[in-house]
Amino acid sequence: MNKKRISSLLIILMFCVFTKTLPQTRPVVSLSYNRFYSYEEITQILKDLEKKYPRFLHLQSIGKSSLNRDIWLMTVNNPETGDEMTKAAMYIDGNIHGNEVQGSEVVIYTIDYLMTNYGRIDKVTDLVDKRVFYMIPMVNPDGRAHWFDKKKYSGSARSGMKPTDNDNDGLFDEDGCDDLDGDGQILLMRKKVKYGRYRISKEDPRIMEEVPPGEVGDYEILGREGIDNDGDGLINEDGAGGYDMNRNWPEDWQPPYVQYGSGNYPLSYPETRSIANFILDHPNIAGVQSYHNSGGMILRGHGSKEQGPYPWSDQMVYDYIGKKGEEILPFYRYIVIWKDLYPVHGGFVNWTAEGLGIFSFTNELWSSRQYYNRKPEQQNEDGMFSRGRRSEVDRLKFDDLLEMGARFIEWKPFHHPVYGDIEIGGWVRETGRVPPPFMLEELCHRNALFTLFHAEQMPLVNIDTVEVSKIGSNSYRVLVTVANRRVIPTISTLASNKRVVRPDIVSVEGKNIKVVSAGIVFDKWLSDVSIIKNRPERVLLKDGIAGNSTRTIQFIISGSGRARVRLDCIKGGRDEKTIYLK
Repeated sequence: MNKKRISSLLIILMFCVFTKTLPQTRPVVSLSYNRFYSYEEITQILKDLEKKYPRFLHLQSIGKSSLNRDIWLMTVNNPETGDEMTKAAMYIDGNIHGNEVQGSEVVIYTIDYLMTNYGRIDKVTDLVDKRVFYMIPMVNPDGRAHWFDKKKYSGSARSGMKPTDNDNDGLFDEDGCDDLDGDGQILLMRKKVKYGRYRISKEDPRIMEEVPPGEVGDYEILGREGIDNDGDGLINEDGAGGYDMNRNWPEDWQPPYVQYGSGNYPLSYPETRSIANFILDHPNIAGVQSYHNSGGMILRGHGSKEQGPYPWSDQMVYDYIGKKGEEILPFYRYIVIWKDLYPVHGGFVNWTAEGLGIFSFTNELWSSRQYYNRKPEQQNEDGMFSRGRRSEVDRLKFDDLLEMGARFIEWKPFHHPVYGDIEIGGWVRETGRVPPPFMLEELCHRNALFTLFHAEQMPLVNIDTVEVSKIGSNSYRVLVTVANRRVIPTISTLASNKRVVRPDIVSVEGKNIKVVSAGIVFDKWLSDVSIIKNRPERVLLKDGIAGNSTRTIQFIISGSGRARVRLDCIKGGRDEKTIYLK
């Protein structure tokens, strides 16, 4: 073999070694993040991921949807570093509204990213080893399946799909939209009239604009494609479903006449009930992230003004994570649901945050400002990405230049059985609320990494120091300092005030010892100790351990020999140390 060939082989070998050890910043398994996956495809992806990474992944169905589809939950845990219930858990879900599809892709991306980069990136390895993740890509599998039906429009699948009598005529889902021209899309209908409220825009003939007061238009917008299927004189008034599973949770639940779509009672739908049971069975959940669309928002509670502001200590934690999120997601705003968006009664993150005291966020995925990568302060003089007609002009320009006109269907004539001669056209389902396919992967990555940042901030506890001093012939003073090395406290102030989380426990036990007294130390140098009256061997920290802080407990012990000090936090993990009294 000549020297030139040997040299070439060595270069190839070095390249292979280098690329094998180079950390990956994105998943490399055989998934594409430039498209949306159907319910059946996501089901198969989850099964394939579990098969590929059996050491870390466990897939289970936690219940059935209204139409008998599985609600899939993937657990990510390293069993070699402890049972999942002994670690702080991050709960992540998406697609509670059927038309908010990209949340599922973000959840899949998160699983894929963690598995692909375990052992490659130290932070990822640390998260998988020290945390547990519970992930539900499709809270509303029926709604997702409905959205993928080509004879539907983007808004028709928001609801769950349990048949519902929306028009109170005793019939269920009998008069929804119809694909009148058979093009696979449910578009808008418009009709030319003598006196109308709309006119064709001079800027672009595809745009319909409302005429200002005092002027007369020559068009009417008739709504989505459809006919009067039930003969009651109305069109499209009773489509599939017609309720909102994100208004069906226990915290601040209100009946439908106050909060549309809330259901007959909290958790009245099988999807919400199954998820609530899972969360209540897993009190180790210390962080919650729910993905919606759209608008580019990082939302936190309260859901309604009446519930009042969060305690200051909790709000500081939310602000730290939320403002960091604005850096990770440059087109998103960190805001409060009721104050900056609109009031929500019975919302999911309102239940987990205000009802259970878990630090919870909702991300509204995708911002139209991302079409041209302009932040609000970078708008041009024409008001780029303002509301109304100007926004339509911008969207059409983007569609023409970057998607070759694929997302808008030109107006074309059609003869309607009721309205007569009309025109049908407008935006297809796969636009507006969802990103263009070529921009989906960045959306997945940025949102997944924001959520992993949140997961990093979940409490991580340990017994920091144990100081033993002899105070008598057979008596000892033991000072145990426990620490939380992350931003999120082991028990939020909301949870502490409501007593919805079991207190953290610091305990001492041993065969030849007896704990005579114990207390929580506020100042060990001044001997400022709050004495525990009952069961001194087991001290309860009802307020938990604050973020990035320590707490010290004093035990007075008689006896000698080996003793074990234990720390047990529901949402922070466990630790123990052995001491010898002699």
